[in-house]
Amino acid sequence: MSMNAAAAEADAVVIGGGAAGMMAAVTAAERGRRIILLEHESFCGKKLRITGKGRCNVCNNCPDIRAFLKHVPQNPKFLYASLSRFGPSETMAFFTESGVPLKTERGNRVFPVSDRAHDVANALEKRMRRAGVRLLIAEAREILADGGRVQGVRTAEGDILCENVLLATGGMSYPGTGSRGAGYAIARQLGHRVTPLRPSLVPLECAEKDCGAMQGFSLKNVTLTVKDSQNKALFSELGEMLFTHFGVSGPLVLSASAHMRAFGQEPYRLEIDLKPGLDADKLDARLLRDFEKYKNREFQNALGDLAGRAMIPVLVQRSGIPPETRVHSITREQRKELIRLLKAFSLTVTGPRGLEEAIVTSGGVDVSEVDPRSMESKRIHGLYFAGEILDVDAYTGGFNLQIAWSTGHLAGMKL
Repeated sequence: MSMNAAAAEADAVVIGGGAAGMMAAVTAAERGRRIILLEHESFCGKKLRITGKGRCNVCNNCPDIRAFLKHVPQNPKFLYASLSRFGPSETMAFFTESGVPLKTERGNRVFPVSDRAHDVANALEKRMRRAGVRLLIAEAREILADGGRVQGVRTAEGDILCENVLLATGGMSYPGTGSRGAGYAIARQLGHRVTPLRPSLVPLECAEKDCGAMQGFSLKNVTLTVKDSQNKALFSELGEMLFTHFGVSGPLVLSASAHMRAFGQEPYRLEIDLKPGLDADKLDARLLRDFEKYKNREFQNALGDLAGRAMIPVLVQRSGIPPETRVHSITREQRKELIRLLKAFSLTVTGPRGLEEAIVTSGGVDVSEVDPRSMESKRIHGLYFAGEILDVDAYTGGFNLQIAWSTGHLAGMKL
């Protein structure tokens, strides 16, 4: 399937061997089109192979498009046509037919039965080979255009003559997988606007030193809520999270970060309900039982049944109760303050970590300059876009990969 670029010709060139690029290449080649796939890494699907902690959340088995688009905060209407043509049900059928049995887990998240992301990437590669896609390991330096039409692609190996090119180079998250933002520069050279890029699905930095004191300590079955400056809840979900030297991370935090769309303009606060299964009254009853059990101990030594060891010193300090206080002498008001703390452990977000730590890039090629019915540029005839390079991103749960499959498939039908 590999080749040399010198004096090469094709009906279309796909730049980028990620999820969107491979889907587009398969779709176009199975239509009988002569396709060359350009990938500058040594193999295709490098990021796809590590997504979902190596399990690959293939898509989300949403009941309908409207439900899906509720999970897309950035330019959701742009995706309506591509999702109508190739949505979650079509994605699931595609991979099942490609020899990847699937299963649906909590939150309608769809995974390979094998829990192996490699199986997803390998299935795409197998279909590319079978369809006759020619793979060239090289970097696209420039898309050649004249008179508002695509003429070909320039690489270090030579020029490839073609009438259609798909830019599917991804974003700037996980640069170690090859996503270094090269596609944005090419798009700009061709007159396209690229909206500001920022990290999404990313760990968060916090002002409090408590996080560093609890570095490496994880919380399970807690509810994390994001609040804005008006105390409005923007996100609230049960799950797991982790304290780090800079702030917080983990599945809950990554999900929460996608709802925080105005870093630098809007201050955000996190509230952690450490005991979501108990309301204030039931938690008070639980505290009274624990305090009776440890009534002769110092307060700092009486919380072992209620919190993890790493968190106890922080809870004691935040409660305002002197650590040496005997439990039997703790007042009702002090107990109420402890309950408030356990139900709303607060952290001040100072900002996200960098793009290199983000799962996806928010921002990208301005979708007002792309035809949503074809993924073709409105500026350059024969130029197409798909996947993360577009200014469209979604929450966690398989939605971002579905955007790659849908836009890639639609572009592949037009190449």
